[in-house]
Amino acid sequence: MFNKNKQPAIRSLIAETTEINGNIQFADGMRVDGVIHGDVKAQDGVPSMLLISETARITGMVVADHIILNGAVKGPVHARQMLELQSKARIEGDVEYTALEMHQGALISGQLRPLLDIEEKPTLKLAANNQ
Repeated sequence: MFNKNKQPAIRSLIAETTEINGNIQFADGMRVDGVIHGDVKAQDGVPSMLLISETARITGMVVADHIILNGAVKGPVHARQMLELQSKARIEGDVEYTALEMHQGALISGQLRPLLDIEEKPTLKLAANNQ
C-alpha cells in the first residue's frame, strides 16, 4: 500500500548475556543484544536486516543490506542498502552505505563512503549549437 519493501523477519537473536568469539554468517534478520568478537555478515543474494541494540558490542566487520545500529561497533560497517544510526550508536571504523539516516547523538570515528551505482549517475545533455 505504501510501496515499502517488506523487511526480512528477525529469525536469530544474540541475547544480552551472550558473548561470542568468532565470525557469524546469517540469513534474513538478526538481532544482537550481546557481545561479538568477530565479523557479522549477512549472506549475499538474500535480503537481510541486522539490528544492533544499545546493549550490543561488536568488534569486527559488519555487513548486511539494512543495518539499524544503536550499540557499538569497532570495525568497518558495510550497509548494502540502508544504514540507520540511532542516538546511542557508536562506530570506530569506516562506513559504507547506499542510504544513511543518522539521529542526533550518534558518533562515527572513521570515513563515510557512499556506495554509488555508476549507472545511476545523471546524464548531462548539452544544447546543440545550431549555426
